[in-house]
Amino acid sequence: WSRHALDDALLVRLPDGAGQARWLWAGPAAQTDAMLNALPALALERWDWLEVHSGVAPIVANTVEAFVPQMLNYELVGGVNFQKGCYPGQEIVARSQYRGTIKRRAALVHGDAAALPGQEVFWSGDDAQPSGLIALAAPAPGGGWDALVELKLSALDDGSLHLGSSGGARLQPLALPYAVPRENAA
Repeated sequence: WSRHALDDALLVRLPDGAGQARWLWAGPAAQTDAMLNALPALALERWDWLEVHSGVAPIVANTVEAFVPQMLNYELVGGVNFQKGCYPGQEIVARSQYRGTIKRRAALVHGDAAALPGQEVFWSGDDAQPSGLIALAAPAPGGGWDALVELKLSALDDGSLHLGSSGGARLQPLALPYAVPRENAA
């Protein structure tokens, strides 16, 4: 991420989504037209899909208090720094990080059915209970839906993933735009 101050506005370089550069403009409405002419605009549906493919899931109303930062890979993308300061929930987050007990991570998936943040994901290896939760989802340009799902690491090893129930629409894992370590999974 990088930021550029422009008079009384801010231009923020966001993580790429599906290899496409993205910028966020925050400034006075009077300067918006000039900025829109300088940067290519994206349709909202395309922006949402690129947000999913950036691998960085924001917390939304349906996912408040559902995750610790490592579950959404925040420490892998610079969203949390264990070398700086204090923050709410620090003890639980740091304990997970330093004891090597991270058992859940964000994964990118594709399916044919519409997905929504807060929707449960089931794994065929333990289909009696949810194994994950959708954090962010958007329609895919080629059809279907792509989503970032917080998931038990073991669910990525074998078996199948399903949206909403053990018999729900099948989800196929996709590659994230960054590496996810597995060595500290316990």
